[in-house]
Amino acid sequence: MASHGIKALMPIDRPFLDYVMSGLADAGYRHVCLIIGPEHDLVRDYYGSIACERILIHFAIQEHPRGTGDAVAAAEQFAGTDPFLVINSDNYYPIEALGALRDLTSPGLPLFDRNSMLSGNIDSERISRFAVGETDADGRLLRVLEKPTPEVIDALPDPVGVSMNCWRFHSDIFDACRSIKPSQRGELELTDAVQWAIDHGQVFQSLFFEAGVLDLTSRADIETITNKLAGTQVTL
Repeated sequence: MASHGIKALMPIDRPFLDYVMSGLADAGYRHVCLIIGPEHDLVRDYYGSIACERILIHFAIQEHPRGTGDAVAAAEQFAGTDPFLVINSDNYYPIEALGALRDLTSPGLPLFDRNSMLSGNIDSERISRFAVGETDADGRLLRVLEKPTPEVIDALPDPVGVSMNCWRFHSDIFDACRSIKPSQRGELELTDAVQWAIDHGQVFQSLFFEAGVLDLTSRADIETITNKLAGTQVTL
């Protein structure tokens, strides 16, 4: 699966994405839309062929790999005017965080305590490179700081919360995705769309968790994630 560029199907006894979606079902979600490229027939074939008891799986196509903001925009027809969650397919998030996002009445995101993140499978060096959220005194997101330097981290009040690209959005985010310009990498970045929305008056509420997130970045993560997920019941 890694050689095909589909990390979400890498086997942890069964495809990693099975665990991710089972966790969503545990948190009360019933509809899942997988954003895939036109070439990702393996994903469509696998999830189009299995029977699911708790979730209904939909698909949307991102025609070209133009960034995370463009990927979210591909889900507009699926989401309609309903609030929806956006997550990475190669991260396994705490059920409590997924459930808390369902209870929000505004857009928002979970921020994970940098120290508690060590309870997942990610070492401190990798965690130090992850984006962090800057919030006001009421927990409203001001901005996401990508690849923060130690000086930037030191300037933030404790505790510092890591953003793991897990979001609750309302349909306004689609206008934001259409309004941004490509980044220096030439991509439409989701964090730029969020910042555009904040700058135009939308409120994003942060939720803070002392918990870890499992991150399947490479083959080297398979062993640690397998150990962390041992005994986890998967029911789709």
